[in-house]
Amino acid sequence: MEKLRIGGTWVGVLDVELDNWNIPMLRDEVAKRSNCNPHSINLICAGRILKDHDDPTRNLTQLGIKNNAKILSTRISVEEGQSIKNQIMAEEERSRRLSRLKAAATALAGRHADGSLPVEDFNIEVEDQSGKKVQLGSETDQRAVMMGLMLDANGKRLIRQGNYKDALEVLSMGEEAFSLCDSKVLELIDNVPILQINMVWCYFMLRDISSLSEAGKRLEMARDGLERAHGKNLLRLRLLQGGRFPELALHLRLELLEGVVAYHSGQFEKARVALTCAKAKFARLQVSDETLSAVMQMGFREGNAKRALRMTNQDVGGAIDLLLEEKAKKRQKQMEDIERRNEIWEQKQYGVTPLKKPVDIPRLDELVSIGFERELAAEALRRNENDSDKALDDLTKPETNSNLQDYIESKKRKKQKQDINSEIERYVQMGFERSRVVAAVEGGGTPDEIMQRLMMPQSEAAANSSASASASHNVAGSDVENQDVNKNNDVGEGEGEGEGEDASSSSSSDSERDVEMEDEISADIASSDALADYDIEVNIEGEAITQYLAMLDSAPPQ
Repeated sequence: MEKLRIGGTWVGVLDVELDNWNIPMLRDEVAKRSNCNPHSINLICAGRILKDHDDPTRNLTQLGIKNNAKILSTRISVEEGQSIKNQIMAEEERSRRLSRLKAAATALAGRHADGSLPVEDFNIEVEDQSGKKVQLGSETDQRAVMMGLMLDANGKRLIRQGNYKDALEVLSMGEEAFSLCDSKVLELIDNVPILQINMVWCYFMLRDISSLSEAGKRLEMARDGLERAHGKNLLRLRLLQGGRFPELALHLRLELLEGVVAYHSGQFEKARVALTCAKAKFARLQVSDETLSAVMQMGFREGNAKRALRMTNQDVGGAIDLLLEEKAKKRQKQMEDIERRNEIWEQKQYGVTPLKKPVDIPRLDELVSIGFERELAAEALRRNENDSDKALDDLTKPETNSNLQDYIESKKRKKQKQDINSEIERYVQMGFERSRVVAAVEGGGTPDEIMQRLMMPQSEAAANSSASASASHNVAGSDVENQDVNKNNDVGEGEGEGEGEDASSSSSSDSERDVEMEDEISADIASSDALADYDIEVNIEGEAITQYLAMLDSAPPQ
């Protein structure tokens, strides 16, 4: 046991284990001996206030507190105590929110990476910069990349909002997700090196000089990663982007950060080389009023015009072409999204396969094109795990075809019954007696007609419904008989219970979803585009370049 000498609210020597105690434990012990609340005291060591939330994972030794150190304990005002309490509560809320974000990204990636039918009305897919859907490696790789991209998009939004502390946490989670992917797959994409650059940018904006060594390693990995993804001398990227220069701003930020790290590491010459390169790129990215006006005269907004000019090396014609291409891609993407939403809605009507996969729409279209009724063909595919040959066999054999039709009719009756029950519950919730509601709904008619019957005096309603009671009874009896027959048919077909249910109503996981956080993630993804990573306003970078070059000029010679 080591000793700490305490003064202030309590005076004495405290036995502690420096390697096992942290600040909250020390504060609790001092507060207990001072007969006061832990939040009502400050602990000061060597002129520094010890704060619980600085780094709760570090022990007293790691925080620089040594044996026989002097600790001053002082009371704080009610207002200051409340402020500290509010800070702790805010930190706890921040931690909960980050945990929710990670859990929501994990859930979304899990649902959308394995080809299952999404519970939402959209599907999340991985695309390359040209907008083509890509499958990266195995299902595990796809899930890891998808989760990493979700967290990366959320982190970049936090950077745009100036919330660098939270952005750093989220980007770290994204990096962890990417690390679960095969390294050979990651070499094909530039998302990871860009994420690493953004993490170092957060260090820079938070003025976190203590992370310099880590920042240097990240920047080295980022540069290597960009070269692998973009090709030697950016050849692959230049081909993909049609000779344009979207990467200039990103490389400017990379070189600035390399210069900053080199400067604070005492490598002044290396810093000057990096900052000089960044300065040259900064000059190339300055948009003149004349070229900006020329592009805006074509009807484009200032922000979009600047972005296009920066990415086309100030070429007015090239900038206009780029903007028109992006506009056409956006329109095409909107049409594809509508088509995909319609597909998802249709798939949910057919239910899922025994392995919980949706009916394959292209294969369904093929069967319909050769003359089979759509709903019948969909059920055949569903039962046969989207195997077109087996589905075709079932459709062409009279016995299995008949079973398919019986099952579909049974499903329709079940759906109709569910709709009637839902309608009855809706009127019961309005306050009407259930028996009257059942009679009114069985009488048929429009919602207005049903409501009129319910609003009638009970004696008058009974008289009006007596004439149709016999017919209604017969219909109800017929339904029961048919349901029994179809139930037997279902058993004979060997169908698992619930396999053909409407997938939109059969998901049991909806109640476990964090819909608010999932919506936030999906909105971040939807708002980004293929060039968003390269679209950087470089005003802060320009000021930093000037500042650090001036500091180098005034630095003593090495």
